[in-house]
Amino acid sequence: MTSIAIIQQQLVADFNCFDNWLDKYEYIIDLGRQLPDFPEEWQIEDYRIHGCQAQVWIKPALREGNLHFDATSDAAIVKGLIAILLQLYSDRTPKEILATKPDFIKAIGLDQHLSPTRSNGLYHMLEAIYRFAKENHLDHAA
Repeated sequence: MTSIAIIQQQLVADFNCFDNWLDKYEYIIDLGRQLPDFPEEWQIEDYRIHGCQAQVWIKPALREGNLHFDATSDAAIVKGLIAILLQLYSDRTPKEILATKPDFIKAIGLDQHLSPTRSNGLYHMLEAIYRFAKENHLDHAA
């Protein structure tokens, strides 16, 4: 399996193919459209990520030592950001998740081009993924 670091590099290269941020936003929205369906029964408080202006749900599951994430949002761009996060972090070991910084945010320019509320939401989603990884990493280490 390709490492998170290499996927981040590929992601940055993909975004560098676009000349302007309108096209990059459209690409993000398209990524979100490709997410698998997220059942309505999973849209519960236990999986809701607070701190996002849009409604966001991330459902973690530990599968054979890897963390798998299913997620969705009611906002198109946020759903695309989720798709990026899942590309990077889903089906990875907690150790790999915790060892890899989200360098793609600055490399792509998301830190400069997302609205403050979307940027805040992205960080809350990342925080949740890292928290899940930390909790499961500790469970495995015990």
